Amino acid sequence: MRIALVYDLREEYQNLGLNEEALAEFDRPETLDALETALRSAGHHIERVGSARALVAALATGARWDLVFNIAEGMVGRSREALVPALLEAYAIPCLFSDAVTMAITLDKALCKRLARDAGLPTTPFCLLENETDLATCSLPFPLFVKPVAEGSGKGCDIASRVENPTALAVRFRDLRRRFGQPVLAEPFLPGREFTVGIVGNGANPMLHEVAEIVVRNAQDAGIYGFATKEESASRVHYRRVDDPEARMALATGLAIYRLTGCRDAGRIDLRSDAAGIPHFLEINPLPGLHPTLSGLPILAGFAGWSHARLILAMVEAAQERLAAGCQP
Repeated sequence: MRIALVYDLREEYQNLGLNEEALAEFDRPETLDALETALRSAGHHIERVGSARALVAALATGARWDLVFNIAEGMVGRSREALVPALLEAYAIPCLFSDAVTMAITLDKALCKRLARDAGLPTTPFCLLENETDLATCSLPFPLFVKPVAEGSGKGCDIASRVENPTALAVRFRDLRRRFGQPVLAEPFLPGREFTVGIVGNGANPMLHEVAEIVVRNAQDAGIYGFATKEESASRVHYRRVDDPEARMALATGLAIYRLTGCRDAGRIDLRSDAAGIPHFLEINPLPGLHPTLSGLPILAGFAGWSHARLILAMVEAAQERLAAGCQP
């Protein structure tokens, strides 16, 4: 197939003066190299297109492909991850990973938690803090965990995200509102184990479904799996393959969320347990990181004996099967 790679490369945004946290969701060159190597090994012709703006320019000149391998996170707005699949939908060009609806729903953590709650899946109650007035009406029990409502890669999450009282909540809310310019999600802090679930495939029997416990190694991180720990995950985080009753509950909830949100081809779901050992849904990432050694989904695939190349080709195979079955691009 003729496959286009659409992506946001860190290097291309550094000249804009963005700090490391702002760049966290964007990809490193070695990720693109690994993707291209894997796809070429299967005989595909690869074209590196670049960001959503580069895609717009290419489409305007008449460029077309059999499939777009989309890992572009976007730059601004709650619907930024939906931009590329929406553009491709207008041209009926098949796209790897989820469609625009799923991308938009899942980036908004509050909206996605409402879906999970209404479906009867375990997720904590929450407050969506949009202004100072909302602080006074948030009656959740402390401690709380506070984060931006529509960010990924642990952005806005660190030790200060755990707040113990209304004063600390107000301080953290104002800081996050200033830094990210979006509403803030507050939910009861879950003291239990943290899990991540990786899925590849579609339908009732995905090709891959693995679960790992995330163990934050350094005491100074206080067990918070946030921006800093993710950026230095090789030294600060241990992914431990688990298969105990609590882990199986996490896997079952992860699979249910994947199907509920209409996630396609691949995704990764984060969960954390309460004091009773019940894993609660935190968020789902329909554009999982694909760095060969640092990203969660390749690590999970490795537990199943998959190489990075096999993971990449399995996701393409999942998309091909979906399209062959008559699903919309």
